[in-house]
Amino acid sequence: MSMTVSEQKTMPSRAASTAAHLAKRHRVEKRFRFYGAAAIAFCFLAVIVLFASIVSKGYPAFLQTHVTLSVPLDEQVIDPAGTRLRNDLYIADYTKLARQALYTALDTGKDRASRKKAGQLLSRGVDVELRDLVLADPSLIGTTVEVSLTAADNVDALLKGAIDRNVPAASRQLDDQQLAWIDKLIAAGKIHKDFNWTLFTRGASSQPETAGLLVALIGSLYMMLTVTFLAVPFGVAGAIYLEEFAPRNKWTDLIEVNVNNLAAVPSIVYGLLGLAVFINAFGLPRSAPIVGGLVLSLMTLPTIIIATRAAVAAVPPSIKEAALGIGASKMQVIMHHVLPLAVPGILTGTIIGLVRALGETAPLLMIGMVAFVVDPPATPLEPATALPIQIYMWATSAERGFTALTGAATIILLLFSFAMNAVAIYLRRRFERRW
Repeated sequence: MSMTVSEQKTMPSRAASTAAHLAKRHRVEKRFRFYGAAAIAFCFLAVIVLFASIVSKGYPAFLQTHVTLSVPLDEQVIDPAGTRLRNDLYIADYTKLARQALYTALDTGKDRASRKKAGQLLSRGVDVELRDLVLADPSLIGTTVEVSLTAADNVDALLKGAIDRNVPAASRQLDDQQLAWIDKLIAAGKIHKDFNWTLFTRGASSQPETAGLLVALIGSLYMMLTVTFLAVPFGVAGAIYLEEFAPRNKWTDLIEVNVNNLAAVPSIVYGLLGLAVFINAFGLPRSAPIVGGLVLSLMTLPTIIIATRAAVAAVPPSIKEAALGIGASKMQVIMHHVLPLAVPGILTGTIIGLVRALGETAPLLMIGMVAFVVDPPATPLEPATALPIQIYMWATSAERGFTALTGAATIILLLFSFAMNAVAIYLRRRFERRW
């Protein structure tokens, strides 16, 4: 059929309009891709800046300044009666011995003012270090031992660059005389920086140089074990029942709605629940890891149930029907076919719930886990704290040295989170099956 003159005239304009429309659509798509790539780049940059900030602030806390001194373990100071009883050795004035060794090394003389300023170069925790040394080997009493003692926080800060020597003495934490003594010790090779094992071997302390994460690590371990042995089996069992056995009626619908809602409840509400039920009603001790574990178990349950139900529902119905068709019971189908195929999804949901529980602070604050605990708990019923709570407590401390400790504790918490996620990825790939 031949085209009319008017149709022949409109064809170029339609083609031009179509080309313009396609060009506009392509520009929109390019802008959309650019915005998406820019958003990803911005998020990636923000994560890098965040981690760089945490590492730069927390890395110095993994090193600790020590002063090497020849300390005479005078028997008249440690055990004048010569009984070698543990109680007598425990209460001896070890600080006096450490400071006397420092006075000798610095040649301070008898001037009390000079000795007072010199004594400020050593940590107030040196008595514990010498005491532990003597208790471990009482035969050292009466001899002179060369030992590395922890330096004071200001000395540590100076060697890490946190104190500026050029600041006027009136505004500086260390005066000129103390700086001269520090330089003398450095020149003599008596000041050095070592890995800060105290960070992992001691509990709470009012002095940054003697503060550690041991109590927080043990408390977090007890709580994670409680969550693992309570929330995981109950969550998986509840999800399997709701997905495979529960009848479809208004009651199960109500339960499903409430489980989904509980997953979005603010964590502090679970802290209030734990305070009212576990502490006030059941009389469990405050600041105990067992209470924290119970509260975190309640908080983690909805997440595990939702993830497990999704994993179970993702198993192809043909596998269930084939197993039933060859005579397997409902329980055999679940245990031998559904669960093995749903393990990767269950593990993912479980690890997500555990990582969330590991980093929670608000519910633990409500049950009193902000206690100042020096000795590590022997059981989950003894007072303790947790990693996120310890970070909160150090972040709100006025001492400058706790800033680095806050960063170091954050690094350790992140490493635990990364490790748990790595385990989840490995297990998911290990048990993953394709059909």
